[in-house]
Amino acid sequence: MAGTKAGGLKAAAKNKAKDPEFYARIGSKGGKNGRTGGFAANPELARIAGAKGGRISRRSKKVNA
Repeated sequence: MAGTKAGGLKAAAKNKAKDPEFYARIGSKGGKNGRTGGFAANPELARIAGAKGGRISRRSKKVNA
């Protein structure tokens, strides 16, 4: 019954029966393997980059009508 919703539920039930923390464990592995930092980790860097982008913007200035 592989590839069906019923088969997936059966596999999930078996995984949980073997190890109640199965999905928590594999989820934490993915989180620990993350190598992203960037702006989420450094808001000051985001502010500086945004200012640079604003200075070199190709858009025309907004004209109040």
